[in-house]
Amino acid sequence: MSKKYSAISSKIPKLLHGADYNPEQWLKYPGVFEEDIRLMKLAKCNVMSVGIFSWVSLEPEEGKFEFGWLDHVLDTFAENGIYVFLATPSGARPAWLSEKYPEVLITGANRVRNLQGERHNHCYSSPVYREKVSIINTKLAERYGNHPAVIGWHISNEFNGGFCHCDHCQGNFTEWLQNRYGSLEKLNEAWWTTFWSHTLTAWSQVVSPAPHGEKSVHGLNLDWKRFITDLTIDFVRNEVAPLRKVNPEIPVTTNFMDGFEPLDYFKFADELDIISWDSYPTWHRSEEESDHAIWISFNHDLMRSIKGGKPFMLMESTPSLTNWQEVSKLKKPGMHALSSLQAVAHGSDTVQYFQWRKSRGSSEKFHGAVVDHVGHEHTRIFQDVSELGQTLYELSEVVGTSIEPEVAIVFDLENRWAVKDSQGPRNIGIHYEKTVENHYKPFWERGVPVDIIDMDSDFSKYKVIVAPMLYMVRSGVGERLEKFVDDGGTLITTYWSGIVNESDLSFLGGYPGPLRKTLGIWSEEIDGLHDGQKNSVVMSKNNNLGLNGTFDAVELCDLIHTEGAEVLATYGSDFYAGRPALTVNTFGKGKAYYVASRNEESFNQAFFDKIIEESGVKKVVNTTLPAGVTAQMRTDGKTDYVFIMNFSSEEQTVQLDDQQYVSVQDNTTVTSVDLPLYGISILKRNR
Repeated sequence: MSKKYSAISSKIPKLLHGADYNPEQWLKYPGVFEEDIRLMKLAKCNVMSVGIFSWVSLEPEEGKFEFGWLDHVLDTFAENGIYVFLATPSGARPAWLSEKYPEVLITGANRVRNLQGERHNHCYSSPVYREKVSIINTKLAERYGNHPAVIGWHISNEFNGGFCHCDHCQGNFTEWLQNRYGSLEKLNEAWWTTFWSHTLTAWSQVVSPAPHGEKSVHGLNLDWKRFITDLTIDFVRNEVAPLRKVNPEIPVTTNFMDGFEPLDYFKFADELDIISWDSYPTWHRSEEESDHAIWISFNHDLMRSIKGGKPFMLMESTPSLTNWQEVSKLKKPGMHALSSLQAVAHGSDTVQYFQWRKSRGSSEKFHGAVVDHVGHEHTRIFQDVSELGQTLYELSEVVGTSIEPEVAIVFDLENRWAVKDSQGPRNIGIHYEKTVENHYKPFWERGVPVDIIDMDSDFSKYKVIVAPMLYMVRSGVGERLEKFVDDGGTLITTYWSGIVNESDLSFLGGYPGPLRKTLGIWSEEIDGLHDGQKNSVVMSKNNNLGLNGTFDAVELCDLIHTEGAEVLATYGSDFYAGRPALTVNTFGKGKAYYVASRNEESFNQAFFDKIIEESGVKKVVNTTLPAGVTAQMRTDGKTDYVFIMNFSSEEQTVQLDDQQYVSVQDNTTVTSVDLPLYGISILKRNR
């Protein structure tokens, strides 16, 4: 059901356009701030993130606060119609704090305490650090919590997991385990500690994983990662409390990262009002951009899905290049607009950059910025940003619109941790992320919107759920997937699914564990193939899916028996030739497919074509899209906003379906769109 969300702030019901801004770096340079205001207006930037890493400029010594410079910045912004996401400065502590309170610094897995320096080099358990963060945040909230320029709080910056192993963290980990398991007996059972005689007989024997200690107990490794996520969330609550106490109406966010593994972002949903993330694609690695565009689209969809479809924020991107990737590649003409509007198409209500003005020194002085070291607007990058600013201004009606996927892909972080920690069946590359992306790709290429969910998400609103390599199945999830299929849904899962429970203990009684009944199969063995080895998947004659031909299977082949499922394809070679390679089980009103082998792309293309057709999943535009072109749609329930994007290596033409489309760019009625290289067309149609 269509939903129109409120704008991020009622003060500015528009798409937000801006950047990270560090005015404290330029306090000794007269005229720079005034020039920045002029340039911000020229680029049609209406929001800045201010205060990131500003702690020492706000509190140059313990208990001495200097807010005059920030007062001037925020007051001037308010006078000029520019708004602010005001950051808490906890991402990097001042040197005076580390010198006086060295216990705030991270103790590594080797049990050696770090020196002062870098970002997030502080212990999230540290009582001292939490106290100092609470003090500075309280000061900021009391001074700016009702400032007319402030429309949101930006908590810290890119939480990285804070893997501290100090005594405080060890104690908190032990307490976390006591709350989770209640007794050592249950913990020992969950961790299977009788193996290698690692049974714990006292809580004091619990230690975090270490390179020179315990690192082979998979249940321990998994719980440590869960603990780190929970500890980080608790640190966020400590950050947010003084801000919400002063003004609970101001939304709170923090910026997530591309494909980030150490933290389970889904667990942050209840603590944040808006999800935001930092997107830094490596465009132009080859002539064909679509494969990388697919991964970026996947991440956009993930960020939107964390809060159940609510619009998110593109908090950071680069207007030109980065300085920390393998190659600092410039964006070619057209790519800035395309990649920025890609975020909007997938549900972002902002386009923001790191950084506004290039820093003069230190590690990111050559990182791209709207304003280069030359200091004026007469650059290609500034013109690109200005043109995009005008486009975003004209798209204000898109703010708050929603996306309505009928397909979900399960990308569960705990499952990801467990899959990659497991020893076997392919230690030279299990390729979990690539496998999930390969199952996303056919939908992207056909212009079918997708949510990226974890296994605790609501399954009921989808027609199709794809769960590649669902190795871990937490308690109750098998039953919920069974109900999803019984109620009429289509489930697709693959080899290496239903193997372990939430403690990484293998299911007894046959794989795929709690999915066995729904899928109608029993998995007896799995064969790992060496690189270069292949088997084949031969479609059965007159199979009900209507698929024909033979496809290559690589890397992993599951040897299964049917227990009610229909065989759609069999293996073509090796000692398991003729055994099932693809099955479908009719269960209740729905169907459950099991793909027993890792198949090359041609299989996924053909298979998901049939799944889309059979399930009745809607495409954004009911047409065949050229290779490298995708379509995405946002809607308010009355008007659909259709984004057609060209990530191919050449110009493309897309023939539209028989609905009436109007170009947003020039308000003309169109029946087809011509897309230049890196081109995008934004259309409207009545729902």
